[in-house]
Amino acid sequence: MILANGTIVAVVDGKNLKLFHNKGTETQLDLAPMADPTIDASNAGSGARHQSSSANPDAHRGDEDAFAAASAEHLNQMALKNKLEHVFIIADPRTLGEMRKHYHANLKGKIVGDLAKDLTGHSVDDIAQAVQKA
Repeated sequence: MILANGTIVAVVDGKNLKLFHNKGTETQLDLAPMADPTIDASNAGSGARHQSSSANPDAHRGDEDAFAAASAEHLNQMALKNKLEHVFIIADPRTLGEMRKHYHANLKGKIVGDLAKDLTGHSVDDIAQAVQKA
C-alpha cells in the first residue's frame, strides 16, 4: 500500500488505540508515533451497552466492542475537525468489524485502506512493513 505523506495510521485492538503520522514519502514510510488519545469507552454509543448474556457470554467482549466504537468515534471527530486528511486503519478482525459500524460518512471518505490484523504491541517497523504489504 502506498500512503501519502501526512496519512495517519491507526492501530487498534479492544484496549488500545495507537496513532502514527507518516512523515515519509509515498513509497518510503516514516511512521512517527503521535500522542496517545484518551478514549472513553463508557460513552461509546451502542457498543457500551453490550452485556454478558447467553447470546454474548464473554463480558470482556462487550468492553472490547465499546472500546472499538469509542475508537471509531475518536477518528470520526478527527475527520470532522479536519485533523486528518487520510487514514489507514489496522485492527484485529473483530475490532475492525465493530469499528466499521460506527464510521461517520466524513471518516469513510478519508479511509485509504484497512488491514484486519492484530499489530498492537508490535514495533513501528513491523507496522510499516504490514502497511506496505497491504
